[in-house]
Amino acid sequence: MATATLTIDLDALITNWRALDARTEVPTAAVVKADGYGLGADRAARALMRAGVDTFFVAVAEEGAALREAVGPSPIINVFGGHMSGDTDMMSDMMLTPMLNSIDQIVRHFEALPEHPFGIQLDTGMNRLGLEEAEWAAVAETVLSRSPKLVMSHLACADEPEHPMNPQQLATFKRLTDGINVPRSLAATGGILMGSDYHFDLTRPGVGLYGGMPFVEATPVTSLSIPVIQIRDVAEGETVGYSNTWIAERDSRVATISAGYADGLIRAMGANVDVFANEIRCPVIGRVSMDLITVDVTDVPEEHKTLELLGLHQSVDTVAEAAGTIGYEILTSLGARYYRRYKSA
Repeated sequence: MATATLTIDLDALITNWRALDARTEVPTAAVVKADGYGLGADRAARALMRAGVDTFFVAVAEEGAALREAVGPSPIINVFGGHMSGDTDMMSDMMLTPMLNSIDQIVRHFEALPEHPFGIQLDTGMNRLGLEEAEWAAVAETVLSRSPKLVMSHLACADEPEHPMNPQQLATFKRLTDGINVPRSLAATGGILMGSDYHFDLTRPGVGLYGGMPFVEATPVTSLSIPVIQIRDVAEGETVGYSNTWIAERDSRVATISAGYADGLIRAMGANVDVFANEIRCPVIGRVSMDLITVDVTDVPEEHKTLELLGLHQSVDTVAEAAGTIGYEILTSLGARYYRRYKSA
Protein backbone atom coordinates (compact mmCIF):
# COMPACT_ATOMS: atom_id res chain seq x y z
CA MET A 1 0.00 0.00 0.00
CA ALA A 2 1.45 3.36 -1.07
CA THR A 3 -0.61 5.57 1.24
CA ALA A 4 0.35 6.35 4.82
CA THR A 5 -1.60 4.85 7.71
CA LEU A 6 -3.06 7.24 10.28
CA THR A 7 -3.92 5.28 13.41
CA ILE A 8 -6.40 6.91 15.78
CA ASP A 9 -6.53 5.44 19.28
CA LEU A 10 -10.05 5.93 20.59
CA ASP A 11 -9.10 4.49 23.97
CA ALA A 12 -6.45 7.21 24.31
CA LEU A 13 -9.10 9.80 23.41
CA ILE A 14 -11.29 8.49 26.23
CA THR A 15 -8.33 8.41 28.61
CA ASN A 16 -7.65 12.08 27.91
CA TRP A 17 -11.30 13.03 28.42
CA ARG A 18 -11.40 11.15 31.73
CA ALA A 19 -8.15 12.79 32.87
CA LEU A 20 -9.51 16.27 32.16
CA ASP A 21 -12.89 15.42 33.65
CA ALA A 22 -11.15 14.26 36.85
CA ARG A 23 -9.67 17.74 37.27
CA THR A 24 -13.12 19.27 37.75
CA GLU A 25 -16.18 18.77 39.88
CA VAL A 26 -18.57 19.80 37.10
CA PRO A 27 -19.77 18.05 33.93
CA THR A 28 -17.27 17.83 31.08
CA ALA A 29 -18.46 18.15 27.49
CA ALA A 30 -16.33 17.54 24.37
CA VAL A 31 -15.53 19.74 21.39
CA VAL A 32 -15.64 17.79 18.11
CA LYS A 33 -15.59 20.66 15.62
CA ALA A 34 -13.55 20.50 12.40
CA ASP A 35 -14.46 16.82 12.05
CA GLY A 36 -13.15 16.01 15.50
CA TYR A 37 -9.97 18.06 14.99
CA GLY A 38 -9.41 16.14 11.78
CA LEU A 39 -9.68 12.68 13.32
CA GLY A 40 -13.35 11.89 12.58
CA ALA A 41 -16.10 13.50 14.63
CA ASP A 42 -18.45 10.56 14.21
CA ARG A 43 -16.04 7.96 15.59
CA ALA A 44 -14.69 10.29 18.27
CA ALA A 45 -18.14 11.28 19.51
CA ARG A 46 -19.46 7.73 19.65
CA ALA A 47 -16.40 6.65 21.65
CA LEU A 48 -16.80 9.60 24.03
CA MET A 49 -20.48 8.80 24.49
CA ARG A 50 -19.48 5.33 25.70
CA ALA A 51 -17.31 7.08 28.30
CA GLY A 52 -20.25 9.19 29.48
CA VAL A 53 -20.15 12.36 27.39
CA ASP A 54 -23.62 13.72 26.74
CA THR A 55 -22.82 17.22 25.46
CA PHE A 56 -20.84 18.16 22.36
CA PHE A 57 -19.77 21.42 20.74
CA VAL A 58 -19.29 22.05 17.03
CA ALA A 59 -18.44 25.20 15.07
CA VAL A 60 -21.34 25.49 12.63
CA ALA A 61 -24.80 24.05 12.08
CA GLU A 62 -23.71 21.85 9.18
CA GLU A 63 -21.23 20.09 11.46
CA GLY A 64 -23.98 19.70 14.04
CA ALA A 65 -26.32 18.09 11.53
CA ALA A 66 -23.68 15.56 10.46
CA LEU A 67 -22.89 14.81 14.10
CA ARG A 68 -26.57 14.30 14.93
CA GLU A 69 -26.83 11.67 12.21
CA ALA A 70 -23.80 9.92 13.70
CA VAL A 71 -24.77 9.98 17.39
CA GLY A 72 -28.56 9.83 17.39
CA PRO A 73 -31.08 11.90 19.31
CA SER A 74 -29.81 11.78 22.88
CA PRO A 75 -26.71 14.06 23.17
CA ILE A 76 -26.89 17.84 23.36
CA ILE A 77 -25.14 19.42 20.36
CA ASN A 78 -24.18 23.07 20.85
CA VAL A 79 -23.15 25.28 17.92
CA PHE A 80 -20.49 27.91 18.66
CA GLY A 81 -21.32 29.88 15.50
CA GLY A 82 -24.88 30.48 16.63
CA HIS A 83 -28.00 30.78 14.48
CA MET A 84 -26.99 32.03 11.04
CA SER A 85 -29.32 32.96 8.21
CA GLY A 86 -30.52 29.74 6.59
CA ASP A 87 -29.90 27.60 9.68
CA THR A 88 -33.46 27.58 11.05
CA ASP A 89 -34.70 24.31 9.59
CA MET A 90 -31.44 22.58 10.44
CA MET A 91 -31.55 23.84 14.02
CA SER A 92 -35.07 22.54 14.41
CA ASP A 93 -34.85 19.27 12.50
CA MET A 94 -31.49 18.22 13.95
CA MET A 95 -32.14 19.44 17.51
CA LEU A 96 -29.13 21.76 17.62
CA THR A 97 -28.58 24.36 20.31
CA PRO A 98 -27.05 27.59 18.95
CA MET A 99 -24.83 29.79 21.10
CA LEU A 100 -26.26 33.16 20.05
CA ASN A 101 -23.49 35.71 19.46
CA SER A 102 -25.20 38.96 18.47
CA ILE A 103 -28.40 40.96 18.69
CA ASP A 104 -29.18 39.90 15.11
CA GLN A 105 -28.85 36.23 16.02
CA ILE A 106 -31.02 36.68 19.09
CA VAL A 107 -33.77 38.33 17.04
CA ARG A 108 -33.50 35.69 14.32
CA HIS A 109 -33.72 32.83 16.79
CA PHE A 110 -36.54 34.24 18.90
CA GLU A 111 -38.64 35.04 15.82
CA ALA A 112 -38.03 31.80 13.94
CA LEU A 113 -37.84 29.28 16.80
CA PRO A 114 -39.34 30.90 19.89
CA GLU A 115 -39.54 27.64 21.87
CA HIS A 116 -36.25 26.15 20.70
CA PRO A 117 -33.28 25.77 23.11
CA PHE A 118 -30.41 28.25 22.83
CA GLY A 119 -27.36 29.50 24.66
CA ILE A 120 -25.61 32.87 24.76
CA GLN A 121 -21.97 33.68 24.11
CA LEU A 122 -20.46 36.78 25.69
CA ASP A 123 -17.31 38.58 24.63
CA THR A 124 -15.05 39.04 27.65
CA GLY A 125 -12.10 40.53 25.78
CA MET A 126 -11.17 38.25 22.90
CA ASN A 127 -13.12 40.41 20.42
CA ARG A 128 -14.06 37.49 18.20
CA LEU A 129 -17.55 36.16 18.97
CA GLY A 130 -20.20 37.08 21.50
CA LEU A 131 -22.20 39.98 22.87
CA GLU A 132 -20.21 42.90 24.19
CA GLU A 133 -20.92 44.19 27.67
CA ALA A 134 -23.23 47.02 26.59
CA GLU A 135 -25.20 44.71 24.29
CA TRP A 136 -25.61 42.15 27.05
CA ALA A 137 -26.81 44.83 29.46
CA ALA A 138 -29.46 45.86 26.93
CA VAL A 139 -30.86 42.38 26.31
CA ALA A 140 -29.99 40.33 29.40
CA GLU A 141 -33.40 40.65 31.03
CA THR A 142 -35.23 39.58 27.87
CA VAL A 143 -32.80 36.77 27.13
CA LEU A 144 -32.79 35.39 30.67
CA SER A 145 -36.59 35.40 30.77
CA ARG A 146 -36.48 32.79 27.97
CA SER A 147 -34.31 30.39 30.00
CA PRO A 148 -31.11 29.92 27.98
CA LYS A 149 -29.42 26.56 28.43
CA LEU A 150 -25.94 28.02 28.81
CA VAL A 151 -24.05 31.31 29.03
CA MET A 152 -20.45 31.01 27.87
CA SER A 153 -17.33 32.89 26.90
CA HIS A 154 -13.92 31.91 25.56
CA LEU A 155 -10.42 32.55 26.89
CA ALA A 156 -7.90 34.12 24.53
CA CYS A 157 -4.67 33.15 26.34
CA ALA A 158 -5.44 29.97 28.26
CA ASP A 159 -2.40 28.23 26.76
CA GLU A 160 -0.31 30.74 28.76
CA PRO A 161 -1.47 30.26 32.37
CA GLU A 162 0.40 33.30 33.70
CA HIS A 163 -0.92 35.68 31.06
CA PRO A 164 -2.75 38.65 32.66
CA MET A 165 -5.56 38.28 30.11
CA ASN A 166 -6.80 35.16 31.92
CA PRO A 167 -7.77 36.74 35.26
CA GLN A 168 -8.99 39.80 33.39
CA GLN A 169 -11.44 37.72 31.35
CA LEU A 170 -12.44 35.70 34.41
CA ALA A 171 -13.30 38.89 36.28
CA THR A 172 -15.30 40.21 33.33
CA PHE A 173 -17.21 36.97 32.92
CA LYS A 174 -18.09 36.92 36.61
CA ARG A 175 -19.17 40.56 36.55
CA LEU A 176 -21.47 39.90 33.58
CA THR A 177 -22.96 36.66 34.85
CA ASP A 178 -22.81 36.41 38.65
CA GLY A 179 -26.29 35.96 40.05
CA ILE A 180 -27.95 34.57 36.91
CA ASN A 181 -29.74 31.26 37.28
CA VAL A 182 -28.21 29.73 34.15
CA PRO A 183 -25.34 27.25 33.76
CA ARG A 184 -22.08 28.97 32.79
CA SER A 185 -19.02 27.80 30.85
CA LEU A 186 -15.63 29.48 30.37
CA ALA A 187 -13.01 26.72 30.29
CA ALA A 188 -11.76 24.73 27.34
CA THR A 189 -8.60 22.60 27.77
CA GLY A 190 -6.38 25.41 29.01
CA GLY A 191 -9.04 26.77 31.32
CA ILE A 192 -9.51 23.36 32.92
CA LEU A 193 -5.79 23.18 33.66
CA MET A 194 -5.83 26.62 35.33
CA GLY A 195 -8.06 25.39 38.13
CA SER A 196 -11.53 25.50 39.61
CA ASP A 197 -11.96 29.28 39.41
CA TYR A 198 -12.38 28.84 35.65
CA HIS A 199 -14.63 25.75 35.68
CA PHE A 200 -18.06 27.20 36.54
CA ASP A 201 -20.85 24.71 35.59
CA LEU A 202 -19.52 23.03 32.45
CA THR A 203 -16.10 22.58 30.86
CA ARG A 204 -15.57 21.89 27.17
CA PRO A 205 -12.12 20.49 26.31
CA GLY A 206 -11.07 20.32 22.69
CA VAL A 207 -7.45 19.92 21.64
CA GLY A 208 -6.43 18.22 24.89
CA LEU A 209 -8.71 15.31 24.06
CA TYR A 210 -6.76 14.70 20.88
CA GLY A 211 -3.33 14.75 22.51
CA GLY A 212 -2.43 18.41 21.97
CA MET A 213 -0.93 21.15 24.11
CA PRO A 214 -1.41 22.68 26.60
CA PHE A 215 -2.37 19.28 28.10
CA VAL A 216 1.20 18.06 28.62
CA GLU A 217 0.08 14.79 30.26
CA ALA A 218 -2.18 13.82 27.35
CA THR A 219 -1.91 10.30 25.98
CA PRO A 220 -0.99 10.33 22.27
CA VAL A 221 -4.07 9.70 20.14
CA THR A 222 -2.55 9.68 16.66
CA SER A 223 0.28 7.84 14.97
CA LEU A 224 1.31 8.18 11.36
CA SER A 225 3.22 5.44 9.59
CA ILE A 226 4.48 6.36 6.11
CA PRO A 227 5.52 3.76 3.49
CA VAL A 228 9.00 3.78 2.04
CA ILE A 229 8.73 3.82 -1.74
CA GLN A 230 12.41 3.68 -2.59
CA ILE A 231 15.86 3.72 -0.98
CA ARG A 232 18.87 4.94 -2.93
CA ASP A 233 22.57 5.46 -2.39
CA VAL A 234 23.70 9.08 -2.63
CA ALA A 235 27.38 9.86 -2.96
CA GLU A 236 29.11 12.58 -0.97
CA GLY A 237 28.53 15.90 -2.72
CA GLU A 238 25.32 14.87 -4.48
CA THR A 239 22.08 16.76 -3.84
CA VAL A 240 18.56 15.62 -2.97
CA GLY A 241 15.21 17.19 -3.81
CA TYR A 242 14.00 20.47 -5.24
CA SER A 243 16.41 23.42 -5.41
CA ASN A 244 19.38 21.31 -4.23
CA THR A 245 18.77 22.40 -0.65
CA TRP A 246 20.46 19.29 0.81
CA ILE A 247 23.99 18.23 -0.13
CA ALA A 248 25.36 14.92 1.14
CA GLU A 249 28.32 15.46 3.44
CA ARG A 250 29.11 11.74 3.33
CA ASP A 251 28.07 8.74 1.29
CA SER A 252 24.44 8.33 2.35
CA ARG A 253 21.33 6.25 1.97
CA VAL A 254 18.14 8.20 1.32
CA ALA A 255 14.59 6.88 1.69
CA THR A 256 11.74 8.47 -0.23
CA ILE A 257 8.47 8.15 1.71
CA SER A 258 4.91 8.48 0.46
CA ALA A 259 3.48 11.67 1.98
CA GLY A 260 3.84 15.40 1.54
CA TYR A 261 2.20 18.76 1.92
CA ALA A 262 -0.91 17.49 0.09
CA ASP A 263 -1.32 15.23 3.14
CA GLY A 264 -1.06 18.04 5.67
CA LEU A 265 2.67 17.70 6.30
CA ILE A 266 3.45 21.35 5.99
CA ARG A 267 6.27 22.26 3.62
CA ALA A 268 7.79 24.67 6.13
CA MET A 269 8.72 21.86 8.52
CA GLY A 270 11.44 20.87 6.05
CA ALA A 271 14.67 19.81 7.68
CA ASN A 272 13.48 20.80 11.17
CA VAL A 273 11.72 17.52 11.79
CA ASP A 274 12.62 13.82 11.95
CA VAL A 275 10.94 10.51 11.34
CA PHE A 276 11.67 7.30 13.22
CA ALA A 277 12.75 3.79 12.29
CA ASN A 278 11.78 2.10 15.54
CA GLU A 279 13.98 4.00 18.04
CA ILE A 280 16.34 5.49 15.46
CA ARG A 281 15.86 9.17 14.62
CA CYS A 282 16.11 9.84 10.88
CA PRO A 283 16.29 13.47 9.71
CA VAL A 284 14.07 14.74 6.93
CA ILE A 285 16.29 16.18 4.20
CA GLY A 286 15.59 18.43 1.24
CA ARG A 287 12.25 20.01 0.50
CA VAL A 288 8.93 18.51 1.54
CA SER A 289 7.11 18.14 -1.77
CA MET A 290 3.46 17.54 -2.60
CA ASP A 291 3.51 13.74 -2.36
CA LEU A 292 7.00 12.80 -1.19
CA ILE A 293 9.49 13.40 1.59
CA THR A 294 13.14 12.34 1.57
CA VAL A 295 14.82 11.01 4.70
CA ASP A 296 18.42 10.24 5.63
CA VAL A 297 18.46 6.56 6.71
CA THR A 298 22.23 6.08 6.54
CA ASP A 299 22.39 5.10 10.21
CA VAL A 300 19.52 2.60 10.06
CA PRO A 301 21.08 -0.88 9.91
CA GLU A 302 18.21 -2.62 8.11
CA GLU A 303 15.59 -1.55 5.59
CA HIS A 304 12.17 -0.56 6.90
CA LYS A 305 8.94 -0.73 4.94
CA THR A 306 7.52 2.23 6.87
CA LEU A 307 8.80 5.15 8.94
CA GLU A 308 6.90 6.88 11.75
CA LEU A 309 6.27 10.62 11.78
CA LEU A 310 3.68 10.88 14.58
CA GLY A 311 3.40 8.62 17.58
CA LEU A 312 5.12 7.86 20.86
CA HIS A 313 8.39 9.41 19.69
CA GLN A 314 7.02 12.65 18.29
CA SER A 315 3.82 14.57 18.99
CA VAL A 316 1.71 16.78 16.77
CA ASP A 317 3.06 19.77 18.69
CA THR A 318 6.67 18.81 17.95
CA VAL A 319 5.86 18.56 14.25
CA ALA A 320 3.96 21.84 14.47
CA GLU A 321 6.89 23.63 16.10
CA ALA A 322 9.14 22.44 13.28
CA ALA A 323 6.70 23.98 10.79
CA GLY A 324 6.31 27.22 12.73
CA THR A 325 2.67 26.56 13.53
CA ILE A 326 0.49 24.93 16.23
CA GLY A 327 -0.72 21.39 16.84
CA TYR A 328 -4.28 22.37 15.96
CA GLU A 329 -3.22 23.07 12.37
CA ILE A 330 -1.34 19.79 12.03
CA LEU A 331 -4.28 17.77 13.37
CA THR A 332 -6.91 19.46 11.24
CA SER A 333 -4.75 19.25 8.11
CA LEU A 334 -4.07 15.51 8.22
CA GLY A 335 -4.90 14.46 4.71
CA ALA A 336 -7.74 12.61 3.07
CA ARG A 337 -5.36 10.20 1.33
CA TYR A 338 -4.35 8.47 4.53
CA TYR A 339 -5.71 5.04 5.31
CA ARG A 340 -7.40 5.68 8.65
CA ARG A 341 -7.26 2.91 11.20
CA TYR A 342 -9.30 3.25 14.37
CA LYS A 343 -8.40 1.08 17.32
CA SER A 344 -10.22 0.52 20.56
CA ALA A 345 -10.60 -2.20 23.13
